[in-house]
Amino acid sequence: MAYHSYNVYSLPKDLLDTLTPRSLISHQPPLPPPQTHSQKPPQVQSHANGARACTVCPAATFLDVEEQRAHFRSDWHRYNVKLRLTSPNAVAVSEDEFSKLVDALEVSISGSASSSEDEGGDDSDEDAVAALMKKTALGRVAEEDDDDEGTRMPQTALSWFHSPPSTQIGIYKTLFPLPFLAPHFALSPDAPTRFLEELKRMQEPIEGGRTWALFMVAGGHFAGAVVRVSKDGEDEDEGTGKKKKQKKPKPDTEVILHKTFHRYTTRRKQGGSQGLNDNAKGNAKSAGAQLRRYGELSLQNDIRTLLSTWAEDLDGCERIFIRASGGNRRIFLGDYEGSVLEKGDDRLRGFPFPTRRPTQDELLRCLGELARVKTGNLTEEALKAQDEAFLAALPKPKPKPTPAPPPVAVQKVEEPKLSKEEEALRERWGRLLEMVTKGRLEPLRAFWAREQAQFPPGGVDAPIPDWAPESHRASTLLQAAALAGHEDVTSWLLDELNADPTIPVPLPTSKAVPAPVPEEKEEDGEDESNALPLAPNARRTAYDLAHTRAVRNVFRRAAYDRPTQWDWLGAGRVPSALSREMEARAEDKKKGRRKGLKDRVREREARDKEKDKEREPVVVVEAPKKVGRDIDDRGPRRLGGSSGAQDGTVGLTPEMRAKVERERRARAAEARIKALSGR
Repeated sequence: MAYHSYNVYSLPKDLLDTLTPRSLISHQPPLPPPQTHSQKPPQVQSHANGARACTVCPAATFLDVEEQRAHFRSDWHRYNVKLRLTSPNAVAVSEDEFSKLVDALEVSISGSASSSEDEGGDDSDEDAVAALMKKTALGRVAEEDDDDEGTRMPQTALSWFHSPPSTQIGIYKTLFPLPFLAPHFALSPDAPTRFLEELKRMQEPIEGGRTWALFMVAGGHFAGAVVRVSKDGEDEDEGTGKKKKQKKPKPDTEVILHKTFHRYTTRRKQGGSQGLNDNAKGNAKSAGAQLRRYGELSLQNDIRTLLSTWAEDLDGCERIFIRASGGNRRIFLGDYEGSVLEKGDDRLRGFPFPTRRPTQDELLRCLGELARVKTGNLTEEALKAQDEAFLAALPKPKPKPTPAPPPVAVQKVEEPKLSKEEEALRERWGRLLEMVTKGRLEPLRAFWAREQAQFPPGGVDAPIPDWAPESHRASTLLQAAALAGHEDVTSWLLDELNADPTIPVPLPTSKAVPAPVPEEKEEDGEDESNALPLAPNARRTAYDLAHTRAVRNVFRRAAYDRPTQWDWLGAGRVPSALSREMEARAEDKKKGRRKGLKDRVREREARDKEKDKEREPVVVVEAPKKVGRDIDDRGPRRLGGSSGAQDGTVGLTPEMRAKVERERRARAAEARIKALSGR
């Protein structure tokens, strides 16, 4: 792409006559010839019976002129007219369809039947019709996206035209009127042809010439200018059409007014204005922050004063280009007294390319970028190859995902509603199991004596319900107490309540629960290994759930005290009975073993002391040396003793070190004996 000396508003006529719209979609059929749309009111045809009808709105007939005029002022008619102007191929909607569209829009349209004497009409009508037009255009764009997602071309800032055999020119779309920049217009099939028509119309000279205004503000820098971009229409003679003779030809572009200035608003190398920093972090209290706030206020006042001074020139400008951020843009378009530019002005534009720091030279560069056409020199074959390569590089349309089947709603099984009696029973079971598993014997005695009659038949051996928390591991209260490891509760259930120890434990449903690992061999000489082997999923009883020796001894004592009450050694799986004499003998054996261990330790210590006395050498004490200037052979002395000494044995003879070590071992042996006696 290159620049040419041609101005956008002064293209040669021979070049204009050969221009054709440049389109990347080369595989589409040629566009139909454009249709000119006049601003005249729609014609009304008369029927044979004398009634009148509208040529835009379907099935709209009128009996008199007043009814016809009321129809022309209605929202229905104005919507169809705008729809026809926007897209010539669009189909006008009927009155019922229009009512449905309005209802879906949820906008109240009032004043449709207002009288013709109202000046300017009602703004709510225009807003509602405009909103409906926007919604219709967006819906049409969405349909085109769905139908032809892979072939729709990306929009660019330039509109290109081709002149055979090998000339292309490009013009920024922002120079065209505002309706040409609407999204729905850019996607319409006749958009390239309409751009070419508007380009030809732009070549017509106007009185005084076309003027632009360009403003830039950033970082406290401001640059503004009012420039003339086309020649004056009075330069041509009205009668002959020939140009008048001029002493000096005027250039295509000319700077009429310009102004630049700078205010301190941004901290160096920090970025962002002081106003943005205050909004994000709060008002800073430094002197530099105060200066920057003052600079922002001065910049705003200077720009607005300049706009007021140039107000007459700005009124005659055809385009107004503004480069400013959100905060600085309010300087130009803010609601303040004496505002020159309004937010809804159709002349307002932005720069469609990157710009640098606002300076006079940058304004001139941007002016040349906008006012001069871009040219290319590619043959039709090269253009075709370029189009094919571009279309091949476009991403392929994604396949539309097939909708997933709706998930099958899972019906939740509602739990049956419990009666008051059932709720009370569950509460009692919960309290009973809590006291058993936590070992609270005294509250358990009182609760059982008070609530025993309220439980189902079976007494203490009644099975624990399935919904109870302990039902997955135990089936009776005795099994729950043995599993929890409470010796006193287990003894109370066996001795006082006569609980049955032969009831089997329920088998696990998921996987085998390993049996408790037995401790070391009993002190009384009885071995638990003679019990029946406990394989996975084998029959177990309350004794098998006991994990401590104290709880298991409770079962063994009960087997000795009441051997005929239950089948302890068979169905109860208790390995042996345990009497009080057997426990006493086992205790005596333990005490004897402890006493023998102490005696052996004392004898060994005594022998070690005797050996140490025999080996103890005679210690010769040398006289201390005189302190002088001579250096000690043992090396330098340090204040505070030897930091590297280990256990105070540095400097001792080997025999003395051995004696110290023996005494240390003797003290360690005495400590072990005391620990064993305390156990």
